[in-house]
Amino acid sequence: MTDADRSRDNAFPEGDRDHGFGRHETVEKRADRQWSEMLQEVRVAQTGAQILFGFLLSVVFMPRFEQLSSFDRNLYVVTVVLGALATGALVAPVSFHRTLAGHRRKPQLVRVTARLITTGLALLATSTVCAVLLLLRVALGKGFVAWIIAAVVLIWFACCWLTLPVILRRHLERTR
Repeated sequence: MTDADRSRDNAFPEGDRDHGFGRHETVEKRADRQWSEMLQEVRVAQTGAQILFGFLLSVVFMPRFEQLSSFDRNLYVVTVVLGALATGALVAPVSFHRTLAGHRRKPQLVRVTARLITTGLALLATSTVCAVLLLLRVALGKGFVAWIIAAVVLIWFACCWLTLPVILRRHLERTR
C-alpha cells in the first residue's frame, strides 16, 4: 500500500463503508453533513419543547391553579422542570457551535450534540407525558383513566421514537 493509498483511506471514515452508505466523505465533510442534518432535526424538537414550556409557564397564573391538589401541584413543578431541561438540552447545540466554531472540532461537536439531542428528546417525551397526565387529571378528575391514557402516550412515544427506528435499522441491516 502506498502512502497515497493510506492517506486516502484515513480521509474516509470506515463507518461509511461498513454501513454501506456508499459515500466517500472526508471526516470533515461527513461532520459538516451530519451537523446540517442534526440542525434540521433539532429545529422540530426545539419548537415543540419551547411551545410546551411556554404553555406550562402560563398555567401557574390561571385562577384554577389554586384549586389543584398537592399531588397535581408537585406534578406541575416536575413537568415544568422537565420542560426547562428539555429546552436547555435542545437549544444547547447552538451554544456549543458558537463556542467551538472555527476550532476544527466539528466531529467532536457532532458527537456531543447527538447526545444532547437524544437527552433533550427523552426529556421532552417525559415532560409531554407528565403534562398529559396533569391535564387529564384536571379534566377527568383524579381517576385512574388519566394514568392509563398517560401510559398509552408514553408507550406511543417509545414506539415512535425508539422501537420503530430500531426495527427499521435492523431490517435495513438484514437486507444489506
